[in-house]
Amino acid sequence: MNNLGFIEKLLDGEKVEWVALGEIADILNGYAFKSSLYSEEGIRVIRISDVQKGYISNKDLKFYPLQEADEIKRYLLTENDLVMSLTGNVGRVAMLSQKDLPAALNQRVACLRAKKNIVYTRYLFHFFDQPCFENEALNNATGGGQKNLGTRWLSSYQVPIPCPDKPEKSLAIQAEIVRILDAFTAMTSELTSELNARQKQYNYYRDLLLSEAELSKVGFEWKTLGEVAEYSKSRISYEELDENNYVGVDNLLQNRAGKTSSNHLPTSGNLTHYVKGDVLIGNIRPYLKKIWQADNEGGTNGDVLVIHATDENINQRYLYQVLADDQFFDYSMQHAKGAKMPRGNKPKIMEYKIPIPSLEEQARIVAILDKFDTLTSSISEGLPREIELRQQQYEYYRDLLLGFQNSEKEAV
Repeated sequence: MNNLGFIEKLLDGEKVEWVALGEIADILNGYAFKSSLYSEEGIRVIRISDVQKGYISNKDLKFYPLQEADEIKRYLLTENDLVMSLTGNVGRVAMLSQKDLPAALNQRVACLRAKKNIVYTRYLFHFFDQPCFENEALNNATGGGQKNLGTRWLSSYQVPIPCPDKPEKSLAIQAEIVRILDAFTAMTSELTSELNARQKQYNYYRDLLLSEAELSKVGFEWKTLGEVAEYSKSRISYEELDENNYVGVDNLLQNRAGKTSSNHLPTSGNLTHYVKGDVLIGNIRPYLKKIWQADNEGGTNGDVLVIHATDENINQRYLYQVLADDQFFDYSMQHAKGAKMPRGNKPKIMEYKIPIPSLEEQARIVAILDKFDTLTSSISEGLPREIELRQQQYEYYRDLLLGFQNSEKEAV
């Protein structure tokens, strides 16, 4: 069945009408809270930075004193309210859950409260949670450096509603669209939780297997990094580099997640050369834990350390696992130079002490840790790949189920 046929079956002969958002939802503006009155507890303030894509962030919470509650009654939020950022990440939406309450709406954040018996809030969430809407919202935002989206424009924004003259059937169609899309978001959420749990296990076993207490059972010796490895001394011409084998600090991913293709390539000169097996570490802001073991040959710049093993008694993958450990990044930060943009101290890094057991024991440790690495990092067979596939499925069905809207809107 083609896309149009799928949609027609869902609509069952009913038409879709475009209705101004202000007619089907109440749009509430936020309150200009004074940051000087924020307290350690009370009513949570939902700010622009709290509105992430599809969820409310729990980082850097701000609260308003309970004794001031009467002043902000009209700005209090309820479960399943849909909030939208009107500046910053213009048009980004998220829904509130019970765990986010009690909460009040800050300025430059709007609350879209669906009118009962007309539209489901979750239907509005999926409709607005699309890149095309965010782009349109940004294009219609006004202002200089910090663009703002006006609620007047938002109130007039056209939303497609199936057969609004038949409320029960309209809500049934909306509910089916929501059911299908929520099933995919639930799968993605479960996989993300599983990934977080496996990453914690990975870190736990890395710390355990590389601990002095554990290695003492099989025997080991301490050596400095400089005794078993060196910084790459070879050079490579910029002409030999492309987006796949040039590695800058910008395309190294945080938290040991590897790298992506580079968007910026050097246009002249010779750069630091790396070969397969070398360990590349982002040397700016070491706390970001940017590290990747090369699976090809290429080049990088001075902001990325290229560590090349020189001792035949060290497994290259074991060296990577040791340097991917939190203890190494903590050590690098302790000796980093600079405050706003700390940079790792290259001589001190070479003084970092590494436990060296037998090659057989190194191989055993690597085999265990690599299983976790594949599960938590692989884009071809691990959990990240599964999450990516589920997200692609969600986007496909979202475009499919809401696809009738684009052609209908153009005709309005």
